[in-house]
Amino acid sequence: MLKVTTVSSGYGRARVLFDVSLDVPEGKLVVLTGPNGHGKTTLLRVLSGLVPPWEGSITFLGESVGGASPAAIVAKGLVHIPQGDLLFQDLTVEQNLLMGAFVKGAWDRRGEGLERVFTLFPKLKERRKQQARTLSGGERRMCAIGRGLMGRARLLMVDEPALGLAPVLVQEVYATLARIAGSEATVLLAEENFENIQHIADYVYLMENGRIVHEGTVAVLLSDERLRSVYLGA
Repeated sequence: MLKVTTVSSGYGRARVLFDVSLDVPEGKLVVLTGPNGHGKTTLLRVLSGLVPPWEGSITFLGESVGGASPAAIVAKGLVHIPQGDLLFQDLTVEQNLLMGAFVKGAWDRRGEGLERVFTLFPKLKERRKQQARTLSGGERRMCAIGRGLMGRARLLMVDEPALGLAPVLVQEVYATLARIAGSEATVLLAEENFENIQHIADYVYLMENGRIVHEGTVAVLLSDERLRSVYLGA
């Protein structure tokens, strides 16, 4: 579905990514993990068009999207949910969700999209007329994910959704992402804490210093004692 081949990029003259390659198959939940500050967020920004690739290729659904505008990439169904939610504080939950439906073909089916989101996140249906500023941290995260789905996402890229959440809410958010990967959209997830994703990930890429240094299923990574102790905290 998404194929990244030897992509390098960065900011100004500072190179952050070095020959990164990965594949995200349709219907799977794939995880980028590794220490904070080692390129996971930058890679998602490159894939969503916020940062241009310097080298390499990116294809999504068989078409090249490397260097395309963020609007063009979203229109193809590749949706990025960044850290921090970025909700519109004075808009209601429903209005925030509808902001995700301004993609060609999504607005006409916005009612159907809302029902899908409310089925996944019943709490959002209860809060649909409340301003975003009144939501809890977990509800804000749900609203951001729901807004991404409103654009008829085929692949949802989610950056550190557990950041700042209480443990019980972390489990709820990740369980929902696993359900989304199984029925709604493929998921590419950036997560520093391996413990949060080891029970839901189909495949894992481990990043260090802007490079993919290991990859495999959770079972394969956990079978390596050095990886467990140095990178995974398991």
